[in-house]
Amino acid sequence: MAGDPGERTTGRGRAARTATWWQRARAYDGHERHTVLLIGKSTVAATIAWLISYQLLHARSPAFAPFSAVLIMQVTVYQSLHQSLRYIGAVVAGVAVQAVLGFAGGPQLATFALVALIALTLGRWPALGSQGNQVATAAFFAFATYTSATTYLDRAAQLGQIVLLVLIGCAVGLAVNVTLVPPMRYRSAEYALRALARTLDDLFADMHPLLRQGELDAEATQRWRTRAEQTGELIDQARAGLRTARESLYYNPRRLLGRHRGRTGFEGYRSVLAALERALHHVASLVRSLDQWRDAEDRYRHRDFLRAYADFLASLSTLTQLLSGLDEDLVAAQARALGAAAERARECRGALAEQAARAGLPLADPTRPYGVLVIEATRLMQEFSYLTDVIGSLPRVAGEGPSR
Repeated sequence: MAGDPGERTTGRGRAARTATWWQRARAYDGHERHTVLLIGKSTVAATIAWLISYQLLHARSPAFAPFSAVLIMQVTVYQSLHQSLRYIGAVVAGVAVQAVLGFAGGPQLATFALVALIALTLGRWPALGSQGNQVATAAFFAFATYTSATTYLDRAAQLGQIVLLVLIGCAVGLAVNVTLVPPMRYRSAEYALRALARTLDDLFADMHPLLRQGELDAEATQRWRTRAEQTGELIDQARAGLRTARESLYYNPRRLLGRHRGRTGFEGYRSVLAALERALHHVASLVRSLDQWRDAEDRYRHRDFLRAYADFLASLSTLTQLLSGLDEDLVAAQARALGAAAERARECRGALAEQAARAGLPLADPTRPYGVLVIEATRLMQEFSYLTDVIGSLPRVAGEGPSR
């Protein structure tokens, strides 16, 4: 029913989300702004390519140029260049297959079947990557163009024109991507580290209150194990984000301007990411030991040890909270805060070791969880001390200002 309150509420909610999305796009350099820029640049590239192919060249299939310009518009200049070379190779291969078989066998059904077979087989060539499907696409369009031409000379010209239009489209797409706000996605490295740090923070924040209370029930420890062991996808995403950040520097003229001039790589971020990965593995081992504690140990007898462990994890939670807000523009102040938090965590780890010694826990018994818990606490402290030192040594880019 028109005017239904539920529909109006849904409409207002959708409008509010849209307004918020645009506010984020205007406010800071994030996913929303990247999306707007990519759409805008693709529109510009497609329009220029259409102008050249249709208005200037009067091509019979002018859409090849704008299609190519949009297809190779990627999130980094490096990826645009890489994909354009693959795409051009795929199109040339498809047109070449059609040219050879078309002129040899004519526009017959059997010829088309053979063209399809060879083109689809060539599309599996690993060197073409994600552009492999374009071999068959180009071959099919080339066959259609071939059959519509009347003379051999006209057919050869039309097939050559397809390749020319693809070259024009790729050249226009690359030119627009390089000259019109070339993408600088170095923030992807920060976002990747933040996501992993936030995952650790959520886990620590869930663990230390229950440890302090001595509530190691089956549901809690199983929940922790599941969360600790299902981080593979997050790690893969973090690696991809770091790779994108590194690629954004290749062939990018913005790296020579202003705040980006001093940026040469992401070795520090890579080291922090590796430390966070190792920390996640240590936490998984720690949680398995806590699960073993629940099954085999008297937690009431060693409640002081659990409290000491809770204090240690709470101190690590302070570190992960700071890491989840990592910002290169504020790295100097954040490094000082991380250093203070790391010192507090070292004190808590020392208190944990002292508590284990006072309680006379069987740390050397491999069938009991205490030794593993203390060892993993030591390893976690080492990783967080290391990444704190790395963040403190991250290079400052001269002249940089706020990017949000």
